[in-house]
Amino acid sequence: MSALENTPVTIIGAGVAGLTAACALAQRGAEVTVLERAGALREVGAGLQISPNAVRVLAALGLWERFRAISVASKRVELRDSVGRQVARLDLARHRPKDHFRMVHRARLVAMLEQAAREAGVRIELDHEVGDLPEVPLLIGADGVKSRVRPALNGAEAPFFTGQTAWRALIPAEADAPGVAQVFMGPGRHLVSYPLGAGLRNIVAVVERPDWHDEGWSLPGDPADLRAAFARFGGPVPDWLAQVESVGIWGLFRHPVAAHWQDGRRALIGDAAHPTLPFMAQGAVMAIEDAWVLAACLDSDADQARALARFQALRQPRCQQIVDAANANARNYHLRGPTRAVAHAGLRAVSRMAPTRLIERFAWLYDYDPTAV
Repeated sequence: MSALENTPVTIIGAGVAGLTAACALAQRGAEVTVLERAGALREVGAGLQISPNAVRVLAALGLWERFRAISVASKRVELRDSVGRQVARLDLARHRPKDHFRMVHRARLVAMLEQAAREAGVRIELDHEVGDLPEVPLLIGADGVKSRVRPALNGAEAPFFTGQTAWRALIPAEADAPGVAQVFMGPGRHLVSYPLGAGLRNIVAVVERPDWHDEGWSLPGDPADLRAAFARFGGPVPDWLAQVESVGIWGLFRHPVAAHWQDGRRALIGDAAHPTLPFMAQGAVMAIEDAWVLAACLDSDADQARALARFQALRQPRCQQIVDAANANARNYHLRGPTRAVAHAGLRAVSRMAPTRLIERFAWLYDYDPTAV
């Protein structure tokens, strides 16, 4: 019998982390309740890249066919300079044909997970603002960077502003838009874009600037400011930005990976445990990995405190490695002057002479199988 059979579990947060955990726990027999402060599960203006390490979890949950239907295959990643010239290319479809790299609108992923959770018997309470943390046998904090559970385990912490501000927008996608994620790199700024299916294209643009912006990413921005910040970019960027009618803006803050993920009856997953800068496309992926490993640890050991300790021991080093890699990419995308010229020349040479080397640098990331841990 599963150690989770009939175990009551309360999850705070109905985002990707919370709903994936709800599915994984409920499928193992737990009685799961999800508390969500929003009145409805909807998110706008957000695209996600989901790499094979997370797709393995969705497949293990029986959700691959549903996920495939709402997402787009990512065939390659192109790194380009600010005028649009190719610097490097990671040919995912050619060099990793057995792996699934996908691109999806976050709202579609959340809707899919919500339906799967409800089908598994999960109770989802919307419009539920959590004041004091509930005294329950097992509480999972999947409540993001402004988590209520994290300070209960780690005390007060102060993130610091990285000096970077990001915009996020959706525009209509070209009818024949290829499944390609493109990164345009300029001095002190970069722009990422990829199609999401159903006629949508995602844009995320980051610029170094000293002024302070709130950490939340739902603040409305001015499309004119976005266009002005990237006025010198070429290729398809000017046409894309001309189509932006509304844009969200947020400041990028760096948080440490939490020192304490659990205390025997409460645990953190997703951004509540390890917020990351958006430069490795692994924020949602780490949340999905967390959800599976947490459920598997609790399922295999009736001693809850020991199971939660094992969960942290398995997840903390990997998440720290991913967060560190994202921090490094933040620097690499924004190089200036001679350093930028040398780095781009090196990438061009490697991409031309050893095209598999760039992607295989991340084999540790993509080959990881949470379902086999």
